[in-house]
Amino acid sequence: MEFFVFHRDRAGSRALREALNEEHLAYMDRFADGMIARGPTTTDDGETLTGSVHVLDLPGPADARAFAFDEPNYQAGAYRDVLLRRWRDLLGRTMWESPGGPGDGPRFLVLGLGWRGSGEPLVAAGARVGLVAAGHLLSDDGAVVLGAAALVEAAGPDDARRVLVVDDYADVEVHDWHVGGRPAARDDT
Repeated sequence: MEFFVFHRDRAGSRALREALNEEHLAYMDRFADGMIARGPTTTDDGETLTGSVHVLDLPGPADARAFAFDEPNYQAGAYRDVLLRRWRDLLGRTMWESPGGPGDGPRFLVLGLGWRGSGEPLVAAGARVGLVAAGHLLSDDGAVVLGAAALVEAAGPDDARRVLVVDDYADVEVHDWHVGGRPAARDDT
């Protein structure tokens, strides 16, 4: 089963996250085989961490809850909340298999929450973005589409937002997102 996990940072938690970075990375190493995408979200200047995204395949809901709530930063109080949803992958690949590779262009997490549309909840026709990862956010039993999440390469947040038909959602959030992982050349989250 695939899951989408978005830990949102508590204000002023950067020092705590930095102190726990190696512990966090070691924890994530345990889930590397099932990881579909990962990375931090930041303010638009890239200076302040605002969250941490992980999309991964796990045996079941109990494992997903354990992944989200046993995470070292969560246990230490660095995060204010967690969005945990079943995920239906629409691309069938990991972010590392995405065309163009990790690159250095602007990237964004686009969340469509409270889906109330009648058509396809993702992707808007004519959206000019590169999809790194994209999927439906589902109810716990996987039967109901509740929203969508996409990690995209785009010229800016307005272009990234176009991946969704925004009128079909109660709320759409766009966050600056960076490729995560252990290699020193990337932001680790």
